[in-house]
Amino acid sequence: MSKQPVQLARRYVTCPDSDRKTFYMSHCTKMLYTEKTEGLSKDQKLTALGHKYTQDGSKSLQATGTPLEGKVPRSFVSLPALNPERLKTARALVDKAISLHKVFSVQGPYPVIRTALRARGWVEQRLHRPKRKAHHRLSEEGRARSNDAAGSDEYEDNVIKEQDPDRLYDIMSRLVRNEMVYFYWTVRRDAINPNSLQKEQIINHFAKAGSFTTKSGLCVNLRKLHWFDTADPDTFFPRCYKVAAQDEKHAFIEDYRRTACTSFLKYIVEREQGVQAEGLGHNIRGARKRSKQRSRPVDLPQMISSALKVCQYFLESLEHRDIDRNQEPPLTEEEWEEFIHNYYLVVHGGEKIENSDLFVTCCKAMLQRLVEVCPQLDIDGIHNIWIIKPGAMSRGRGIKCAKRLDQILRLVDGDITLIRESKWVVQKYLERPLLVHGTKFDLRQWFLVTDWNPLTVWFYKKCYMRFSTQPYSLNTMDNSVHLCNNSIQKHLRPSQQRHQSIPADNMWSDDQFRTFLSSQGRGAQWQTVVVPGMKKAVIHALQTTQDLMDSRKNTFELYGADFMLGHDLCPWLIELNASPTMSPSTPVTAHLCTAVQKDTIRVVLDRRADRSANTGDFQLIYKQAAVDVPQYVGVNLLVEGNKIRCPCPLPPLNCSGPKRCSREKEPAVEKVKSLPKMLLKSQFKNISSGIPPPSPLPPDPPVSVTKKGFALHLPMTVRTIQLTTNAQSHSALLWKRKREVPKFSSEKVQTCNLKKDQGLSLSLEIIPKQPRQATTSSFSA
Repeated sequence: MSKQPVQLARRYVTCPDSDRKTFYMSHCTKMLYTEKTEGLSKDQKLTALGHKYTQDGSKSLQATGTPLEGKVPRSFVSLPALNPERLKTARALVDKAISLHKVFSVQGPYPVIRTALRARGWVEQRLHRPKRKAHHRLSEEGRARSNDAAGSDEYEDNVIKEQDPDRLYDIMSRLVRNEMVYFYWTVRRDAINPNSLQKEQIINHFAKAGSFTTKSGLCVNLRKLHWFDTADPDTFFPRCYKVAAQDEKHAFIEDYRRTACTSFLKYIVEREQGVQAEGLGHNIRGARKRSKQRSRPVDLPQMISSALKVCQYFLESLEHRDIDRNQEPPLTEEEWEEFIHNYYLVVHGGEKIENSDLFVTCCKAMLQRLVEVCPQLDIDGIHNIWIIKPGAMSRGRGIKCAKRLDQILRLVDGDITLIRESKWVVQKYLERPLLVHGTKFDLRQWFLVTDWNPLTVWFYKKCYMRFSTQPYSLNTMDNSVHLCNNSIQKHLRPSQQRHQSIPADNMWSDDQFRTFLSSQGRGAQWQTVVVPGMKKAVIHALQTTQDLMDSRKNTFELYGADFMLGHDLCPWLIELNASPTMSPSTPVTAHLCTAVQKDTIRVVLDRRADRSANTGDFQLIYKQAAVDVPQYVGVNLLVEGNKIRCPCPLPPLNCSGPKRCSREKEPAVEKVKSLPKMLLKSQFKNISSGIPPPSPLPPDPPVSVTKKGFALHLPMTVRTIQLTTNAQSHSALLWKRKREVPKFSSEKVQTCNLKKDQGLSLSLEIIPKQPRQATTSSFSA
């Protein structure tokens, strides 16, 4: 009897826990060739080997008493029993999956994806997951894999164990460990290099998606929308600046100052009308304290005059009426400092002003003109609040709100790393969003891109709302009030002052929100205003980045878009996220995230085989016409040649000296772009076959001669020139230019040495293009 099983069992007992599974599976097949099991089937051999390992392992533990130092004993009873029938079934499923190219690999806690693929006959090949380093610096793509996307490794292991309690899928995974994977689902796009994949392999990430899934990339790309569509990004995307760049920083400062002027005009009008928006209020005690410290009162007429002057300057610049005027700013730096200081006192601090009703009419008139050209005037509010974001962060990290210019610039200039990488983004905050029972919320909407050429976009019909834990207020800039990310709000306790209709988990489904709109008499606006606005915003954002994406076939990606709604229910795009979270954090997400994953597999796999397959709640909203890419056939578009030389040399001049004339060196050969070789060959064929050349141009008009000289009518050919002169200088310089006489192909210069008071004469012979009698004229100089 061979001692190999006993030796393997002892090695199994002494090996580390993390290696026992690998050791067990790698040595299972060794017993298939022993003498004892000779003649048995493969399944019977594996079963016998498992029992043998169990018996020998137990005896070894009893003999040794205690395990080796550093080793943890484990009973072999915990090993899964290898049922021959189940093993036979597993082999059959694996063979069928390999033949149909149905081997997949999933990275991350995506039990829904695994279940959906296994239900379609796919077998998983588990990816090797390297250990994470403690201080590993992520790239921009890694930091922007967006909202709390993936879960920990421990959670992933627990999910796998729950789905495979008898380790059958683990055995099947090992059987396909050397097979090609045809479907990859990963958390990070840099986990697998798309360039290393074959054409038939499917992956769930496009390369270079950071051009629109990062805040800085979306900010820059949407400015190019006018090249792709007639839409205005200011109608669905709050204006945004990358303030780390100097030109962007100056543009932001100018925008902040102009917004302060418009906000002050709106403050005057709303104060007179008694308008008090939700979330507004003033710190009266602080305002009184600051008013006592002031040296002089606020000059209201001067502030309104300055605000109107700035707005008028802005309107003229939009109409391009500022081209011919001097580029002088409407206010000097000293005047701006005084205006902003008074603006803080009046709007932020509640400083009292008198006789403001006298200026309401002119303020209304200016605001009415601004509404026509500024789509974001209504959402700007009066506090001039801006939100500062790191351009490549996720889950709300590093985001802050501020309303003073010096605070914003101080925040931006505080992080040297972000300044160096130009990653700071400052975006206008929506001060007057739609509130639900006095609480702010945002909206998470999914969409799927299955191709970039032609651009194919699928829009999910379901979404959910995320609420903040505190009632909405502009008196505080705390993130618990203004940021609705679940990764931030889940760590906070809901305020007791918040409305009781909002659940403790801070989430609503779209059905619950539509019920709320119906109670407000606005239920129909969901399908007429909200949904169409979100679709247009998504399509426009993708159009601007289409040229930057790699249009690899057999690639798809699921994205999450964050929107906020204005008072008129118009959606405003906040950001786009790659790898949106699919964790069932609440009952709402547990239902919707499961559904969106199942429907993604329906679109990507089922519809690939059957165009009429069910796509769930995914709706195809945009499919661009295919763009034909011209193929390069190797045609050489270059022709080399020499300039045409003068047909006959100039006559010798009556000059003295050993060398009468000297000519410059011929210019270098020019290289010009030519037609393709096919066209040149056709032209040469026509010449060789006797096809006449194109018809000549109409005859040239005659030369008109006057007393002072004559006028040349081009085109014509000049052969000889007679020139008589009494030159006082010792040399004469004659030249012919291409532009004046185009029949000359090159510029030739002749230098002649003349004696004092010696004349120079040249004859000019002009011959038109068509055959006609030559005419000779002369002129004197």
